[in-house]
Amino acid sequence: MIRKFVLSAGRKIRKLARAGRLRSQKLFSREVSGEAAIAPAVVPGAIETESPIVPVSQPEPPREGVVRKPRTQQRQTARPEEKAAWTLDAFEVDLVAGQSRFHDFDLPLTIMHGIADLGFRYCTPIQEKALPEVLAGHDLIGKANTGTGKSAVFLIAILARLLRGPEKRGATQAPRALIIAPTRELVMQIAKDGKDLAKYTGLQITAVYGGVDYQSQMEELRRKKTDIIVATPGRLLDFVGKNVVVLEHCEIMVIDEADRMLDMGFIPDVRRIIGRTPKKELRQTLLFSATVSEDVKHLASQWCVQPRLVEGEVEQVTVDTVDQLVYLVTTEEKYTILYNLIQQKADERIIVFANMKNEARRLSERLQRNGIACALLSGEVAQAKRMSRLENFRSGKVKVLVATDVAGRGIHIEGISHVVNYTLPYEPEDYVHRIGRTGRAGAAGTSVSFACEEGAFYLPSIEEFIGRKLDCVVPDESLLRPPPKGTTVIKTSAPPQQAKRPAARRRRPKAAAGSRSES
Repeated sequence: MIRKFVLSAGRKIRKLARAGRLRSQKLFSREVSGEAAIAPAVVPGAIETESPIVPVSQPEPPREGVVRKPRTQQRQTARPEEKAAWTLDAFEVDLVAGQSRFHDFDLPLTIMHGIADLGFRYCTPIQEKALPEVLAGHDLIGKANTGTGKSAVFLIAILARLLRGPEKRGATQAPRALIIAPTRELVMQIAKDGKDLAKYTGLQITAVYGGVDYQSQMEELRRKKTDIIVATPGRLLDFVGKNVVVLEHCEIMVIDEADRMLDMGFIPDVRRIIGRTPKKELRQTLLFSATVSEDVKHLASQWCVQPRLVEGEVEQVTVDTVDQLVYLVTTEEKYTILYNLIQQKADERIIVFANMKNEARRLSERLQRNGIACALLSGEVAQAKRMSRLENFRSGKVKVLVATDVAGRGIHIEGISHVVNYTLPYEPEDYVHRIGRTGRAGAAGTSVSFACEEGAFYLPSIEEFIGRKLDCVVPDESLLRPPPKGTTVIKTSAPPQQAKRPAARRRRPKAAAGSRSES
C-alpha cells in the first residue's frame, strides 16, 4: 500500500517538473526571437569590433507596440554659445563739429552701456559744459532749466565717482550719494532716469518722498542696501532724525532746483540734512537752479568749495508758434478780461500765472465763484493735491490752471492753448518759462500778458531779454463785458471773501436762535 502511494507521488512530481521545463523553454525562445528581430543583420566579412553609431539627433526606432519618450532638447542640440560682452563698438557716434559725444569723457563702460540704451548720442549745452567740471571732482553751480538734460549731468557724475572710487562705508547700508529735489514728481523722475543709466552698474537707487506709506518705505530702507538716495527734504529729514538713513558716508551731494527750494520754504530742512553729511571739504556738492539769484549764490557759498559756475543754453521760445500779446489795461479790468477770455476759450486748456501764491489763491477762488472750474498750483498746496490737480488738468477734467512760477515751471503738458500772465513776472527768465508751456511740439499757442499801471515797468527788460518788441494792444470790447451779476470786482490785494462774510455771520445766529425757541 505504501509502495503504491510512493510510486504515484513520484509520477506526479516528474510530470509537474516536465511541464515547468517546457514552459521555461517556450518563454526563452520567445525572448530570443524578439531580440533577433531587433538586432541588425550581420554582414559577412564585417569587422566585429565596429558597431553602428546612432546620432544623438536621430533616436533609435522604438520596439513595436512600445511608446518611448523623446530625449530632451538639451541632449539633442549643441549648447548655445554665451552672449558676448558689450563693447563700445556697438555704440558708434559720428564726430560732428561743435558737438560733444559722451565717448569724449572716458566714462566707465557700464555707464556708456546705459547711455547707449537710452539713445543719448550728443551732449546738450549744459552737459557739454558741466560734465568736464564735475567728473574732475569740482563743486558746481549749474544754471539750467528743466528739460535741458541737467539731471544726466549729476547722475553720470555720481555713477562715475562711485564706480571709480573706493567704497569706505564698510558693511553698513548707508548711502554714498544724495540727491535732494523739491517735489515728489521730480524725485520720481530723477530716480527713474538714474535707474536707466545705472542699469549695468550694479548700483542701487532708492526714492524717498511723502504721500506714500511711511512704514513700508522705512522697512525698505532698513532692509535694502542703497548706494544713491533721491529724496524730498521733509520725508528724508524724518528718516535722518530716526537714524533710518545715515549720511555720514555721503561722498557726493546734489541739490536740484535750489530756487524752488527757497520759494517753497525747504531751506531750513535742507540745512539740517546737510548738517548730517561730511564737511564740505570732504564731499563734492553740485547745486542746480533755473535762476542764480543772490540768495542762491549765498547758499552755494555755505555748501560748496570754490564752485564752478556753468550756464546752460537759455530756453528759447519758438516765436513762429507762440503769438505773444500784451493788453494795456487798468488793474480793475484784469479780472474782467480774464473771465471773458476763459469763457470764449471754454474748450481749451489755459494756464494763468500770478507772481504771489496769495494772489493765485484769491484768483482761483474768484473764478470758482463765477462758475469756472479751475485748479490751484502753488507752493502751499499739499503734494498729494498737487499731483491730483495736475492729473485733472492733463486729462481735461479741469480746463483752467492757476499757478505760481515755482509750481508751474515743471509743467510739461501738451495741448495748452493759452498762457495768461495775470501779473508780469519780476524776472525776464520767468516770462520765457511761462510762455514756454504753450506752443510745444510745433503746435500753435498764444500768450496774453496784462500790462497795468505796475506791470508795464517790467516790459522793457522782458523785451530786451527775448530780443524783440511785444505787441501792446487795447483789449476788444467783447473782453470788457462785466462779469455775472452778484459778483463785485475785487482788487487782487483784498481777500475776495471779505464782502460776503459779515452778512453770512449775521444770518446764522438768527436761524440758530429760532431753532432753539421752537424746541
